[in-house]
Amino acid sequence: MQTIAPRLWRLLLVLVAASAAFLGGAAPASAHAALTGSDPKQGAVVDKAPAQVKLTFSEKVAMSDGSVRVLDPSGKRADTNRTTDLGANTYGVKLRKNLPDGTFTVAYQVVSADSHPVAGAFTFSIGAPSDTKAVLPAQEAGGGLVGVLYDIARYLSYAGFILVVGGGAFVLGCWPRGAGVRPVQRLVTYGWVTLTGSTLALLMLRAPYTGSGKLADAFDMGKLGDVLNTKTGAALVSRLLLLAAAALFIAVLFGAYDKREDPKEKKDLTFGLAIGGTVVAIGIAATWAMAEHASTGIQAGIAMPVDVLHLLAVAAWLGGLAALVVALYRTSSVEAVAVRRFSRVAFASVVVLAATGLYQSWRQVGSWSALTGTSYGQLLLVKIGLVVVLVGVASISRRWTGRIASGAGEAPAETAAVIGEQRAEKTSTTAGKASGNAEKASANAEKKAANKTAGVRKPVTVPAPSGGADDTERSAQLARQRVAMATAREKRVRDADPHRAGLRRSVLTEAGIAVVLLAVTTALTTTEPGRTEEEAARATSAAAAAQRSGPLALKVPFDTGSQDGKGTVRIELDPGRTGSNDLHVYVKRPNGSAFDVPEVKVSFTLKAKDVGPLPVAPDHIATGHWTASGVQIPMAGNWKIAVTVRTSDIDQVTVNKNTQIG
Repeated sequence: MQTIAPRLWRLLLVLVAASAAFLGGAAPASAHAALTGSDPKQGAVVDKAPAQVKLTFSEKVAMSDGSVRVLDPSGKRADTNRTTDLGANTYGVKLRKNLPDGTFTVAYQVVSADSHPVAGAFTFSIGAPSDTKAVLPAQEAGGGLVGVLYDIARYLSYAGFILVVGGGAFVLGCWPRGAGVRPVQRLVTYGWVTLTGSTLALLMLRAPYTGSGKLADAFDMGKLGDVLNTKTGAALVSRLLLLAAAALFIAVLFGAYDKREDPKEKKDLTFGLAIGGTVVAIGIAATWAMAEHASTGIQAGIAMPVDVLHLLAVAAWLGGLAALVVALYRTSSVEAVAVRRFSRVAFASVVVLAATGLYQSWRQVGSWSALTGTSYGQLLLVKIGLVVVLVGVASISRRWTGRIASGAGEAPAETAAVIGEQRAEKTSTTAGKASGNAEKASANAEKKAANKTAGVRKPVTVPAPSGGADDTERSAQLARQRVAMATAREKRVRDADPHRAGLRRSVLTEAGIAVVLLAVTTALTTTEPGRTEEEAARATSAAAAAQRSGPLALKVPFDTGSQDGKGTVRIELDPGRTGSNDLHVYVKRPNGSAFDVPEVKVSFTLKAKDVGPLPVAPDHIATGHWTASGVQIPMAGNWKIAVTVRTSDIDQVTVNKNTQIG
């Protein structure tokens, strides 16, 4: 089996390793839907147990029985395991009867409209807050080993699609002779195998990816059946069916098409393959568009066809580029016309990518603040930078292509010498064969004359070669030597043209950048779009504001462990928004009377943005009452408010409470 040049393998391995490190270092799939409200509200204390818990999301989500779990203070299930769609992106789960007082934990794990898992939790209390033994999974939805395997399979599926579609298009439209070149055949075939295998892996991993996170669930046929009833499952099954048609396309392209010699028959078959291959390629690209970002959000009816066009342009450019790399490094005679044709295809693909990418960027980002302030926007900037570099290198390749075209009739001296050597050897071989045939004819004539003189035909016994097995081994050795010499001559011809050597280097550089670009693109598909992230944040803030009437008010119990160390802290933040606020702290004993403790301190921390703790030292203005003016909350988010209460010289405790501010 032939192999790609060692330096090519080394560079590709480095690039793949870098891409794997990029994917491995990426965070698990971000939530593409946000919890904007609940009933009971987060942190609320209700007098009696509600009949059900309601959750409202920023968009429609896929939810099944068991997607929402309510745990009592002892950690036992308090719900009936039956979820209900209440409309308006609100879902409910009924609670059991005769529930105890204390703090209850609500944990949810659903799938957003663009197929990504969403998980979270909050608490509420019945009667009064209490300690809880509820244990939630430490693993984030879409994370862990299953998340890594799912991301790798997603990356490989994109790579396989690019090789199949782009490689096939390169052969059919740019280099028909490549249908008979084994390295190109292997490239397209390996692309098909990669896409098929990764699609099967995505289908098997889908259940644990959106559910338990346990790898063993990938082999649970019951859960696989549930996946098949989802939008993503239907898309993956459709892709597998289309890949069966793609296999037929590949078989005809590298079989019947390559063997056709009649120009009219080959032209008709080319037309048929072009139509059939285009339909299959569009269908496979649509399996991504119908199940991911393009299928949800604004202008979905326009976004899905644009996404299909974007994917096809990527495949035509990068897949054709991969085929050209293999052709330049594995063959000695890639026609200049084939390179020129691909150059035109690549230019058209870049134009389509620019137009469709601009629309997708506007749709997914929506604002300048999201472009620089969200993970999606920042990744998009990286992708744009890589595309700019890739186009710059492609322009260098176009210059090399022009030089090859302009000097097509002039072979370099070394190339001419090698070709002359080959022709001389061919002439010598032909002369040798002619001489051998003459000797053989003379021997036959002498044999016939001898038989005629004798009057009878006698059998002639030809002695066996004296060498025996040694002659066979010698012949095999000579054959290997001839193959080695032919390979060396082919390499000399391939390396003799400086223009082609320059083109190989620039095209290889393009391919390396493309590998990294594909990794960034894959990461973008698992990252929450900037527009939806900002909309979810605004919806969450609005919902939090709607849950409050007047200033933000929190009530937290404390116990320093001393004889007179129990009580309650009430915190009021007015107006409870970003910017300047007035803080009031009230400390009361268990019987409700004012508790004049020696010291109270407060701090604010926003872990999501790595802000804080921001300390506040309120002034004591009355019995059990402390206040501070001009408390600055720099940004909206889920803030942790820590209150330190000292009841004596040695007894103090710090209690924490999380709440949405802004």
